[in-house]
Amino acid sequence: MSGIVIERFATAAADDPAQPLLTWYDDATGDRTELSGATLDNWVAKTANLLVDGLGLGPGDQAGVLLPPHWQTAAVLLGCWAADVKIVPPALKVTNEKISVDVIFASADRVSDAEGWSTSERFVLGLAPMALPMRTVPSGFVDYVAEVRSYGDHFTPYEPKKDDELVRRAAERAAELGLEPGDRVLVDAAKHPDPLDWLLAPFAGGATLVLCGALDPARTEDRAAAEKVTTRLV
Repeated sequence: MSGIVIERFATAAADDPAQPLLTWYDDATGDRTELSGATLDNWVAKTANLLVDGLGLGPGDQAGVLLPPHWQTAAVLLGCWAADVKIVPPALKVTNEKISVDVIFASADRVSDAEGWSTSERFVLGLAPMALPMRTVPSGFVDYVAEVRSYGDHFTPYEPKKDDELVRRAAERAAELGLEPGDRVLVDAAKHPDPLDWLLAPFAGGATLVLCGALDPARTEDRAAAEKVTTRLV
């Protein structure tokens, strides 16, 4: 899918490698992680290479993603799209029957939910500050952070499909929000858990992100000023 988004990464990395593209805050833990276009592109490439070189996946294969808004979730989603691996969202899990996918990515607190999905390839994300690996990995899972680091830093995305629905929806949502190139968007992750809002629309519109988990309203004004925010999704 992600022709628009991957191109945005490439442009950001080429124009100003140090420019913050996605800044993550977690007010529950105090975590702040800032990623430039080049750094996030590196994580995306490693994820895509994990899928393609490590698992032998590609166009037509499917990934289950049981992850909250987070900068590592962005790397997983974009890595899947770069490798042309289809995302199967949890919303499709509406029956007691197991959904068959080729790989699943789950946060540590949703490992039990992953039992409802049928796959032999299971990765868990601890979502710890500084991308630290997990001390204890659940049985049957591989630590995404520990595994993905060994893969290559560059990946050439598959050619994006013409008239891709998700690309169209992202562009339409960006227009609805009035996003323009150069905007800095602060997003309350709890209120906007859909990747269309917290990831795709901002990048489709050429904006950069300040993504906030467990957002403390008392910190919003100071944060918006410090991060030079121009638009808010709160």
